Amino acid sequence: MDNFGDGIAKAVLENFETWERKRKPLDRSSQKDEGLSEKTKPREWVPLSGIVAQRNDKISCVAAATGMKCLPKDKVSKAQGIVVHDWHAEILTIRSLNRFLLEECLDLALSRKAFSEYVRFRSDEEKTETHFQPFALQDGTQLHMYCSEAPCGDASMEITMAAQEDSTPWAHPPSLISGDDENTLHGRGYFSALGAVRRKPSRPDAPPTLSKSCSDKLSAKQSTSLLSSVTSLLISPQNCYLQSLTLPESQYSEVACTRAFSSIGRLAPLHGKDWGDGYSFRPFKILTTSSEFGYSRRQALGSREALVPSNIASLWTPRTSETIIGGTQQGRKQFSIKGASQVSKRRMWVLAVAIANELYLSSPAILSSLKVEKYIEVKNGELLKKRKEVKEDVRSTLKGWQRNNDDESWKDTEVNV
Repeated sequence: MDNFGDGIAKAVLENFETWERKRKPLDRSSQKDEGLSEKTKPREWVPLSGIVAQRNDKISCVAAATGMKCLPKDKVSKAQGIVVHDWHAEILTIRSLNRFLLEECLDLALSRKAFSEYVRFRSDEEKTETHFQPFALQDGTQLHMYCSEAPCGDASMEITMAAQEDSTPWAHPPSLISGDDENTLHGRGYFSALGAVRRKPSRPDAPPTLSKSCSDKLSAKQSTSLLSSVTSLLISPQNCYLQSLTLPESQYSEVACTRAFSSIGRLAPLHGKDWGDGYSFRPFKILTTSSEFGYSRRQALGSREALVPSNIASLWTPRTSETIIGGTQQGRKQFSIKGASQVSKRRMWVLAVAIANELYLSSPAILSSLKVEKYIEVKNGELLKKRKEVKEDVRSTLKGWQRNNDDESWKDTEVNV
């Protein structure tokens, strides 16, 4: 393949074409609505992201998602592991990948199938006291990501600045200089603060959020791997790192991506870092594609059409699909446990416990770490000590990272039975 980035994009874009129509953005420009002016027929846009698994010459999309919103700061404490905090496409895709890999592990643990194309059991010889996980990604498998838009935050700042009528950098407020205020996590403003940790962007009049930008979260994944805390109790992080990130040519700024993601940018202090037990700093390559997503911000519009953001997010894996509004399954009340997404903290915790139950005889310590009273006890467990060390090193490197911990001290009756 002449351009591997084109191949990655093609795998994700072709997968999106197979989705049900209800999971895609609306094109109201073709609908009759007498209440709309002829000059303001709306068409929706949304970011798309996907993760592709490569093994030998075969590439397959294993997770994909659309979405562009996140939970306001003042609602995080109400989420209780039910509501997803961040449903930007990139983050929803990573959560979906974790769900898919755990479902593959459960089938192996239950002997529903003798072989998984994506995960395998680790031998006793491979495991150590601190590198203990019973599963690993299949040998020779590489993971690649596609994004239809430049990840929000540092990797998109040059593109954002170029889109402004006046791209003159704004003056820093005192709180940015002192670094002792939550304003250090600014959204799209203060363009001259390049390399900074940023909040998810939003309208100036929207409630603030403490969700870090996709650039920041992807930067951290270069050290922690793509696995979540719960998943990393069961699957070794050893080869669960992104090898590349593919962006449309229109969304690629070499300066921004080098600064945001590379070992010669803001992450330079982590260059060559190896924490052991499968964790090391592994910056991904940036690839480009000439392909554009049909529902991107750059879709062609008629003279009487207007482009508006989509309010739905959708996720897909080979095993599940789901539509999310407000961090909850579409059609469900936002903070109702019945509306919890399959990729919510609660559902993922329950799934991990089910796997650990099946492996109890060979891995009792993992079940003990998972079957605790509160979710925060999982995150603070001894088996995740190494992962916490990695995260702390990343956060100290990415100055201004504020924790968003208001949604971890809850219980789940399905776990505590």
